[in-house]
Amino acid sequence: MHIICKILLIYVNYIASEYYIATMQDSLISILIPFKNTEAFLDECLDSICKQTYTQWELLIVDDHSTDKSYSIVKHYANRDGRIRLFKNEGAGIIDALKLAFSKSNGNYITRMDSDDIMPKIKLETMLNKLQHFGKHHIAIGLVRYFSLEGLSDGYKRYEHWLNGLTLTGSNYSELYKECVIPSPCWMIASEDLVAIDGFNPTRYPEDYDLTFRFYEANYSIIPCNKILHYWRDHGKRASRTDSNYADNSFIDIKLNYFIKLEYNSIKTLVLWGAGTKGKTIAKKLIAHRISFHWVCDNPKKIGKHIYDIEMKSYLILSTLNQTQTIVSVANKDEQAKIKNYFSTLNKQPMIDYFFFC
Repeated sequence: MHIICKILLIYVNYIASEYYIATMQDSLISILIPFKNTEAFLDECLDSICKQTYTQWELLIVDDHSTDKSYSIVKHYANRDGRIRLFKNEGAGIIDALKLAFSKSNGNYITRMDSDDIMPKIKLETMLNKLQHFGKHHIAIGLVRYFSLEGLSDGYKRYEHWLNGLTLTGSNYSELYKECVIPSPCWMIASEDLVAIDGFNPTRYPEDYDLTFRFYEANYSIIPCNKILHYWRDHGKRASRTDSNYADNSFIDIKLNYFIKLEYNSIKTLVLWGAGTKGKTIAKKLIAHRISFHWVCDNPKKIGKHIYDIEMKSYLILSTLNQTQTIVSVANKDEQAKIKNYFSTLNKQPMIDYFFFC
Protein backbone atom coordinates (compact mmCIF):
# COMPACT_ATOMS: atom_id res chain seq x y z
CA MET A 1 0.00 0.00 0.00
CA HIS A 2 2.88 2.35 0.84
CA ILE A 3 4.45 1.75 -2.57
CA ILE A 4 1.10 2.37 -4.33
CA CYS A 5 0.68 5.68 -2.50
CA LYS A 6 4.16 6.73 -3.57
CA ILE A 7 3.40 5.85 -7.18
CA LEU A 8 0.11 7.78 -7.04
CA LEU A 9 1.84 10.78 -5.50
CA ILE A 10 4.51 10.75 -8.22
CA TYR A 11 1.79 10.50 -10.87
CA VAL A 12 -0.25 13.35 -9.37
CA ASN A 13 2.86 15.53 -9.14
CA TYR A 14 3.72 14.71 -12.75
CA ILE A 15 0.24 15.65 -13.97
CA ALA A 16 0.31 18.87 -11.92
CA SER A 17 3.74 19.72 -13.29
CA GLU A 18 2.65 19.13 -16.88
CA TYR A 19 -0.47 21.23 -16.32
CA TYR A 20 1.59 24.03 -14.77
CA ILE A 21 4.04 24.05 -17.67
CA ALA A 22 1.22 24.03 -20.24
CA THR A 23 -0.56 26.85 -18.40
CA MET A 24 2.61 28.92 -18.25
CA GLN A 25 3.21 28.39 -21.96
CA ASP A 26 -0.34 29.44 -22.75
CA SER A 27 0.18 32.61 -20.72
CA LEU A 28 3.65 33.62 -21.87
CA ILE A 29 3.85 37.38 -22.41
CA SER A 30 6.25 38.73 -25.01
CA ILE A 31 7.47 42.26 -24.28
CA LEU A 32 8.81 44.15 -27.30
CA ILE A 33 11.27 47.02 -26.82
CA PRO A 34 13.16 48.98 -29.47
CA PHE A 35 15.94 51.15 -28.02
CA LYS A 36 18.46 53.69 -29.21
CA ASN A 37 20.84 55.73 -27.07
CA THR A 38 18.82 55.47 -23.85
CA GLU A 39 21.69 54.50 -21.54
CA ALA A 40 20.54 56.96 -18.88
CA PHE A 41 17.17 55.21 -18.48
CA LEU A 42 17.68 51.52 -19.28
CA ASP A 43 18.49 50.38 -15.75
CA GLU A 44 15.23 51.77 -14.36
CA CYS A 45 13.24 50.35 -17.27
CA LEU A 46 14.72 46.83 -17.11
CA ASP A 47 14.61 46.70 -13.32
CA SER A 48 10.89 47.52 -13.43
CA ILE A 49 10.32 44.60 -15.81
CA CYS A 50 12.35 42.18 -13.70
CA LYS A 51 10.30 43.16 -10.62
CA GLN A 52 6.93 42.31 -12.18
CA THR A 53 4.59 40.25 -10.00
CA TYR A 54 3.86 38.15 -13.08
CA THR A 55 7.07 36.34 -14.01
CA GLN A 56 6.18 34.28 -17.08
CA TRP A 57 7.45 36.75 -19.67
CA GLU A 58 10.14 37.09 -22.30
CA LEU A 59 11.71 40.35 -23.36
CA LEU A 60 12.66 40.82 -27.00
CA ILE A 61 14.76 43.97 -26.97
CA VAL A 62 16.29 45.39 -30.14
CA ASP A 63 19.16 47.84 -30.42
CA ASP A 64 18.44 50.36 -33.19
CA HIS A 65 22.08 51.29 -33.87
CA SER A 66 22.92 52.90 -30.53
CA THR A 67 26.15 54.86 -30.29
CA ASP A 68 26.28 55.09 -26.48
CA LYS A 69 26.58 52.34 -23.84
CA SER A 70 22.97 51.15 -24.22
CA TYR A 71 23.85 47.83 -25.86
CA SER A 72 26.35 46.84 -23.17
CA ILE A 73 23.85 47.72 -20.43
CA VAL A 74 21.19 45.48 -21.94
CA LYS A 75 23.77 42.75 -22.60
CA HIS A 76 24.60 42.73 -18.89
CA TYR A 77 20.92 42.15 -18.03
CA ALA A 78 20.56 39.48 -20.72
CA ASN A 79 23.54 37.58 -19.32
CA ARG A 80 21.90 37.54 -15.89
CA ASP A 81 18.33 36.71 -16.95
CA GLY A 82 17.57 34.18 -19.69
CA ARG A 83 14.15 35.73 -20.28
CA ILE A 84 15.85 38.77 -21.85
CA ARG A 85 16.86 38.26 -25.49
CA LEU A 86 18.92 40.99 -27.13
CA PHE A 87 19.07 41.64 -30.88
CA LYS A 88 20.48 44.25 -33.22
CA ASN A 89 18.16 45.94 -35.69
CA GLU A 90 18.71 44.59 -39.20
CA GLY A 91 16.97 47.61 -40.67
CA ALA A 92 16.57 51.11 -39.27
CA GLY A 93 13.96 52.75 -37.11
CA ILE A 94 11.31 51.74 -34.59
CA ILE A 95 9.11 49.81 -37.01
CA ASP A 96 11.93 47.59 -38.28
CA ALA A 97 12.99 46.97 -34.67
CA LEU A 98 9.44 46.03 -33.68
CA LYS A 99 9.11 43.70 -36.68
CA LEU A 100 12.29 41.91 -35.66
CA ALA A 101 11.23 41.63 -32.02
CA PHE A 102 7.79 40.30 -32.94
CA SER A 103 9.30 37.74 -35.34
CA LYS A 104 11.38 36.35 -32.47
CA SER A 105 8.53 36.24 -29.95
CA ASN A 106 6.96 33.05 -28.57
CA GLY A 107 4.26 34.50 -26.33
CA ASN A 108 0.53 34.05 -26.57
CA TYR A 109 0.25 37.68 -25.52
CA ILE A 110 2.15 40.67 -26.87
CA THR A 111 2.87 43.99 -25.22
CA ARG A 112 5.14 46.90 -26.08
CA MET A 113 7.37 48.94 -23.79
CA ASP A 114 9.61 51.97 -24.28
CA SER A 115 13.21 51.79 -23.07
CA ASP A 116 13.03 55.08 -21.18
CA ASP A 117 9.85 54.31 -19.24
CA ILE A 118 8.94 52.40 -16.08
CA MET A 119 6.41 49.64 -15.37
CA PRO A 120 4.52 49.49 -12.08
CA LYS A 121 5.09 45.98 -10.71
CA ILE A 122 1.45 44.93 -11.32
CA LYS A 123 1.35 45.95 -14.98
CA LEU A 124 1.73 42.57 -16.69
CA GLU A 125 -0.42 40.72 -14.17
CA THR A 126 -3.24 43.26 -14.43
CA MET A 127 -3.31 43.32 -18.22
CA LEU A 128 -3.10 39.55 -18.56
CA ASN A 129 -5.96 39.01 -16.10
CA LYS A 130 -8.14 41.39 -18.10
CA LEU A 131 -7.40 39.68 -21.40
CA GLN A 132 -7.99 36.23 -19.96
CA HIS A 133 -11.31 37.41 -18.57
CA PHE A 134 -12.59 39.17 -21.70
CA GLY A 135 -11.04 36.89 -24.32
CA LYS A 136 -9.94 37.41 -27.90
CA HIS A 137 -10.54 40.58 -29.91
CA HIS A 138 -9.91 42.73 -26.84
CA ILE A 139 -7.10 45.14 -25.98
CA ALA A 140 -5.91 45.68 -22.42
CA ILE A 141 -4.61 49.16 -21.68
CA GLY A 142 -4.00 51.19 -18.53
CA LEU A 143 -3.85 54.66 -17.08
CA VAL A 144 -0.58 56.48 -17.67
CA ARG A 145 1.38 58.97 -15.61
CA TYR A 146 3.88 61.32 -17.23
CA PHE A 147 7.01 62.24 -15.29
CA SER A 148 10.12 64.26 -16.00
CA LEU A 149 13.12 65.53 -14.05
CA GLU A 150 12.84 68.72 -16.09
CA GLY A 151 9.18 69.36 -15.31
CA LEU A 152 6.16 68.63 -17.49
CA SER A 153 4.63 70.99 -20.00
CA ASP A 154 0.92 71.81 -19.83
CA GLY A 155 0.50 69.96 -23.13
CA TYR A 156 1.61 66.63 -21.67
CA LYS A 157 -0.54 67.17 -18.58
CA ARG A 158 -3.59 67.83 -20.77
CA TYR A 159 -2.86 64.78 -22.91
CA GLU A 160 -2.51 62.56 -19.83
CA HIS A 161 -5.79 63.85 -18.38
CA TRP A 162 -7.63 63.44 -21.69
CA LEU A 163 -6.26 59.96 -22.40
CA ASN A 164 -6.90 58.65 -18.89
CA GLY A 165 -10.45 59.99 -18.99
CA LEU A 166 -11.12 57.82 -22.04
CA THR A 167 -9.36 54.77 -20.60
CA LEU A 168 -11.45 54.82 -17.41
CA THR A 169 -14.54 53.97 -19.47
CA GLY A 170 -12.92 52.22 -22.43
CA SER A 171 -14.36 54.91 -24.72
CA ASN A 172 -11.03 55.63 -26.39
CA TYR A 173 -12.28 55.20 -29.95
CA SER A 174 -14.83 57.98 -29.44
CA GLU A 175 -12.08 60.57 -29.97
CA LEU A 176 -9.87 58.55 -32.29
CA TYR A 177 -9.37 61.29 -34.88
CA LYS A 178 -8.13 63.82 -32.34
CA GLU A 179 -4.96 62.06 -31.25
CA CYS A 180 -3.62 58.54 -30.61
CA VAL A 181 -6.05 57.10 -28.05
CA ILE A 182 -4.02 54.02 -27.08
CA PRO A 183 -0.70 54.76 -25.35
CA SER A 184 2.02 53.16 -27.47
CA PRO A 185 3.91 51.56 -24.54
CA CYS A 186 0.83 50.50 -22.55
CA TRP A 187 -1.27 47.90 -24.33
CA MET A 188 -1.48 44.12 -24.47
CA ILE A 189 -3.21 41.88 -26.98
CA ALA A 190 -3.43 38.18 -27.88
CA SER A 191 -0.67 37.35 -30.35
CA GLU A 192 -3.05 35.87 -32.91
CA ASP A 193 -5.13 39.08 -32.85
CA LEU A 194 -2.02 41.10 -33.63
CA VAL A 195 -1.14 38.71 -36.47
CA ALA A 196 -4.69 39.05 -37.84
CA ILE A 197 -4.22 42.79 -38.44
CA ASP A 198 -0.75 42.29 -39.94
CA GLY A 199 1.19 43.20 -36.82
CA PHE A 200 3.93 45.74 -37.44
CA ASN A 201 4.26 45.01 -41.14
CA PRO A 202 2.93 48.28 -42.60
CA THR A 203 5.74 50.82 -42.58
CA ARG A 204 3.62 53.82 -41.65
CA TYR A 205 4.51 56.42 -39.07
CA PRO A 206 3.41 57.32 -36.48
CA GLU A 207 3.34 53.52 -36.03
CA ASP A 208 1.39 53.58 -32.76
CA TYR A 209 -1.39 55.69 -34.26
CA ASP A 210 -1.56 53.50 -37.36
CA LEU A 211 -1.79 50.40 -35.17
CA THR A 212 -4.59 52.01 -33.15
CA PHE A 213 -6.57 52.65 -36.32
CA ARG A 214 -6.12 49.01 -37.33
CA PHE A 215 -7.39 47.88 -33.91
CA TYR A 216 -10.41 50.10 -34.53
CA GLU A 217 -10.90 48.80 -38.07
CA ALA A 218 -10.82 45.21 -36.79
CA ASN A 219 -13.46 46.12 -34.19
CA TYR A 220 -11.29 45.05 -31.26
CA SER A 221 -12.80 46.23 -27.98
CA ILE A 222 -10.84 48.29 -25.46
CA ILE A 223 -11.08 47.08 -21.85
CA PRO A 224 -11.61 49.90 -19.33
CA CYS A 225 -8.98 50.32 -16.61
CA ASN A 226 -8.74 52.42 -13.45
CA LYS A 227 -5.13 51.62 -12.49
CA ILE A 228 -1.93 53.42 -13.43
CA LEU A 229 0.00 50.81 -15.41
CA HIS A 230 2.68 52.92 -17.03
CA TYR A 231 5.03 55.70 -16.04
CA TRP A 232 5.78 57.65 -19.20
CA ARG A 233 9.03 59.61 -19.14
CA ASP A 234 9.33 62.91 -20.97
CA HIS A 235 12.78 64.15 -21.93
CA GLY A 236 14.34 66.23 -24.67
CA LYS A 237 15.58 63.29 -26.75
CA ARG A 238 12.31 61.37 -27.02
CA ALA A 239 11.58 60.20 -30.56
CA SER A 240 8.25 62.02 -30.51
CA ARG A 241 10.17 65.26 -30.00
CA THR A 242 13.09 64.71 -32.38
CA ASP A 243 11.98 62.31 -35.16
CA SER A 244 10.37 63.88 -38.23
CA ASN A 245 8.13 60.81 -38.54
CA TYR A 246 6.13 62.22 -35.61
CA ALA A 247 5.54 65.69 -37.05
CA ASP A 248 2.00 67.09 -37.24
CA ASN A 249 1.67 66.40 -40.96
CA SER A 250 2.29 62.70 -40.39
CA PHE A 251 -0.62 62.60 -37.95
CA ILE A 252 -2.89 64.42 -40.40
CA ASP A 253 -1.97 61.95 -43.16
CA ILE A 254 -2.87 59.00 -40.92
CA LYS A 255 -6.17 60.56 -39.86
CA LEU A 256 -7.26 61.55 -43.33
CA ASN A 257 -6.27 58.26 -44.96
CA TYR A 258 -8.25 56.24 -42.44
CA PHE A 259 -11.15 58.68 -42.53
CA ILE A 260 -11.42 58.21 -46.29
CA LYS A 261 -11.08 54.45 -45.91
CA LEU A 262 -13.39 53.87 -42.94
CA GLU A 263 -15.78 56.80 -42.59
CA TYR A 264 -16.12 58.78 -45.79
CA ASN A 265 -19.49 58.45 -47.54
CA SER A 266 -19.47 59.95 -51.01
CA ILE A 267 -23.28 60.15 -50.95
CA LYS A 268 -23.09 62.69 -48.15
CA THR A 269 -21.79 66.26 -48.43
CA LEU A 270 -18.35 66.62 -46.92
CA VAL A 271 -17.74 69.78 -44.89
CA LEU A 272 -14.44 71.07 -43.52
CA TRP A 273 -14.79 73.37 -40.50
CA GLY A 274 -11.81 75.60 -39.71
CA ALA A 275 -9.36 77.71 -41.71
CA GLY A 276 -6.30 77.63 -39.48
CA THR A 277 -3.04 75.88 -40.30
CA LYS A 278 -4.46 72.38 -39.85
CA GLY A 279 -7.62 73.25 -41.74
CA LYS A 280 -5.57 74.48 -44.69
CA THR A 281 -3.41 71.36 -44.61
CA ILE A 282 -6.48 69.12 -44.63
CA ALA A 283 -8.01 71.17 -47.44
CA LYS A 284 -4.92 70.73 -49.62
CA LYS A 285 -4.92 67.00 -49.01
CA LEU A 286 -8.64 66.68 -49.83
CA ILE A 287 -8.03 68.58 -53.05
CA ALA A 288 -5.12 66.24 -53.85
CA HIS A 289 -7.51 63.29 -53.31
CA ARG A 290 -10.00 65.02 -55.64
CA ILE A 291 -12.65 65.01 -52.92
CA SER A 292 -15.02 67.98 -53.10
CA PHE A 293 -16.10 69.71 -49.91
CA HIS A 294 -17.70 72.81 -48.44
CA TRP A 295 -15.32 74.90 -46.35
CA VAL A 296 -16.84 76.74 -43.37
CA CYS A 297 -15.80 78.80 -40.36
CA ASP A 298 -17.27 81.30 -37.90
CA ASN A 299 -14.75 84.09 -38.56
CA PRO A 300 -16.48 87.03 -40.33
CA LYS A 301 -13.11 88.22 -41.67
CA LYS A 302 -12.64 84.98 -43.62
CA ILE A 303 -16.21 84.28 -44.75
CA GLY A 304 -16.60 85.09 -48.43
CA LYS A 305 -12.90 84.87 -49.17
CA HIS A 306 -11.36 82.21 -51.43
CA ILE A 307 -8.58 79.91 -50.27
CA TYR A 308 -7.21 77.44 -52.81
CA ASP A 309 -10.06 78.60 -55.09
CA ILE A 310 -12.67 77.47 -52.56
CA GLU A 311 -15.06 79.99 -51.07
CA MET A 312 -15.12 80.15 -47.29
CA LYS A 313 -18.72 79.99 -46.07
CA SER A 314 -20.46 80.44 -42.75
CA TYR A 315 -20.88 77.32 -40.64
CA LEU A 316 -24.61 78.13 -40.58
CA ILE A 317 -24.98 76.52 -44.01
CA LEU A 318 -24.82 73.17 -42.19
CA SER A 319 -28.43 73.71 -41.13
CA THR A 320 -29.43 73.86 -44.81
CA LEU A 321 -27.69 70.64 -45.87
CA ASN A 322 -29.48 67.33 -45.42
CA GLN A 323 -26.78 64.68 -45.20
CA THR A 324 -23.33 65.81 -44.15
CA GLN A 325 -20.04 64.59 -42.74
CA THR A 326 -17.92 67.28 -41.13
CA ILE A 327 -14.22 67.29 -40.35
CA VAL A 328 -13.54 69.81 -37.59
CA SER A 329 -10.00 71.23 -37.49
CA VAL A 330 -10.63 73.75 -34.69
CA ALA A 331 -8.27 73.07 -31.77
CA ASN A 332 -9.47 75.57 -29.15
CA LYS A 333 -11.30 73.66 -26.41
CA ASP A 334 -13.89 76.37 -25.75
CA GLU A 335 -14.66 76.60 -29.45
CA GLN A 336 -14.89 72.83 -29.67
CA ALA A 337 -17.51 72.85 -26.92
CA LYS A 338 -19.55 75.42 -28.86
CA ILE A 339 -19.24 73.36 -32.02
CA LYS A 340 -20.46 70.24 -30.20
CA ASN A 341 -23.45 72.16 -28.90
CA TYR A 342 -24.23 73.41 -32.40
CA PHE A 343 -24.12 69.90 -33.84
CA SER A 344 -26.37 68.75 -31.01
CA THR A 345 -29.02 71.28 -32.10
CA LEU A 346 -28.85 69.69 -35.56
CA ASN A 347 -29.17 66.17 -34.08
CA LYS A 348 -25.73 65.26 -35.39
CA GLN A 349 -23.75 62.45 -33.78
CA PRO A 350 -19.97 62.37 -33.11
CA MET A 351 -17.98 59.76 -35.05
CA ILE A 352 -20.92 59.49 -37.45
CA ASP A 353 -21.79 62.98 -38.61
CA TYR A 354 -18.76 64.92 -37.37
CA PHE A 355 -15.15 64.16 -36.51
CA PHE A 356 -12.73 66.27 -34.52
CA PHE A 357 -9.29 66.16 -36.12
CA CYS A 358 -7.54 68.02 -33.28
